[in-house]
Amino acid sequence: MSRINKNVILALLTLTSSAFLLFQLYYYKHYLSTKNGAGLSKSKGSRIGFDSTQWRAVKKFIMLTSSQNVPVFLIDPLILELINKNFEQVKNTSGGSTSECKFFCVPRDFTVFALQYHLWKNEEGWFQIAENMGFQCLRIESKDPRLDGIDSLSGTEIPLHYICRLATHAIHLVVFHERSGNYLWHGHLRLKRHIDRKFVPFRKLQFGRYPGAFDRPELQRVTVDGLEVLIPKDPMHFLEEIPHSRFIECRYKEARAFFQQYLDDNTVEAMAFRKSAKELLQLAAKTLNKLGVQFWLSSGTCLGWYRQCNIIPYSKDVDLGIFIQDYKPEIIVAFQDAGLPLKHKFGKVEDSLELSFQGKDDVKLDIFFFYEDTDHMWNGGTQAKTGKKFKYLFPRFTLCWTEFVDMKVHVPCETLEYIEANYGKTWKIPVKTWDWKRSPPNVQPNGVWPISEWDEVIQLY
Repeated sequence: MSRINKNVILALLTLTSSAFLLFQLYYYKHYLSTKNGAGLSKSKGSRIGFDSTQWRAVKKFIMLTSSQNVPVFLIDPLILELINKNFEQVKNTSGGSTSECKFFCVPRDFTVFALQYHLWKNEEGWFQIAENMGFQCLRIESKDPRLDGIDSLSGTEIPLHYICRLATHAIHLVVFHERSGNYLWHGHLRLKRHIDRKFVPFRKLQFGRYPGAFDRPELQRVTVDGLEVLIPKDPMHFLEEIPHSRFIECRYKEARAFFQQYLDDNTVEAMAFRKSAKELLQLAAKTLNKLGVQFWLSSGTCLGWYRQCNIIPYSKDVDLGIFIQDYKPEIIVAFQDAGLPLKHKFGKVEDSLELSFQGKDDVKLDIFFFYEDTDHMWNGGTQAKTGKKFKYLFPRFTLCWTEFVDMKVHVPCETLEYIEANYGKTWKIPVKTWDWKRSPPNVQPNGVWPISEWDEVIQLY
């Protein structure tokens, strides 16, 4: 009997111990872990992930920039995309009401902000305060390209990027500079020899692989994960600009060498033409931009930019390229409304379309439409007297931004290949006599328009 009692007592003790252990596990999971911020549940009122390394680094950076009146704004592509998807929710969130960390707590190496440099008043003081707050900061500088055209000032250096690391997370501050065409530009992030390549994983940086150009964004203040930040008012537009932002600088050094060999034409006639051509280009850009039609500098205008950073005075016209898929029927009416009457129209939308408009002082605007084949691109030409068709072949190319006559405009990124296709290997030598049917090395016959179609494909005004 005593043995039975002992077994019962042992069983009861085991059962009691197990129940107590289960209670402890339940208590830890549902009370203590939540209290200490370690819970994984997304239940009411829990501030999930607000103690993450990323969020703390961003919070401290915002405290730093706010206290020093440094006008930074968020340009991080991943976070802007998340904000854009939840834009109404973000706009309606007031400070401190966020219960969950949705944006700044995503595990990653960098968070990217931008700064308009001309608005920054206390650069050196800010840098020292950042280090006092625990940030380790790296400053990337390079020469100011805006001064490259002036020999005596071409060595001046400006800040392009700041990398500020706190623990394992880094803030990448992209420095935007104003350019003549009322746009913002950032430079290439090139690491100099003395810089520690292991400071951060530089290869993961989303800005700085090449110089970039952006429209000047209008900003708005929003609350994100309990933190007040400035963001572009139209996040989607900024996101769409990023993959197409690559910028190519004018080749000032080569232009100076060109003018040492071939004296610049500074006659009254040449200067008058350049002035008229610049005004025509600006008017054309304004008209096409209003229509949302992408264009680039082509033919002699592109050659002038690449070879001498200026308009070629004896070219007598302005040349632009447009991809045929971007053609809009409203183009002709829009240019006529802008005071540029149509001079001629050759070809069809599906084949060899070319438009020419008459500007002031006999300066002509030629627009060539480009078509894509499997391994090349081409634009067409038509001889008005005979109806003969010509095709001009180009290697495939993409578009980059540049600055030309105080404007932000597109040029082919693969500029040298584009120029050589059109003008051959001797493009550096000025040629004042040019036969568009025979001189270009990339021209080839492309048949003849049927006489029955002449009224449609050859229209002179």
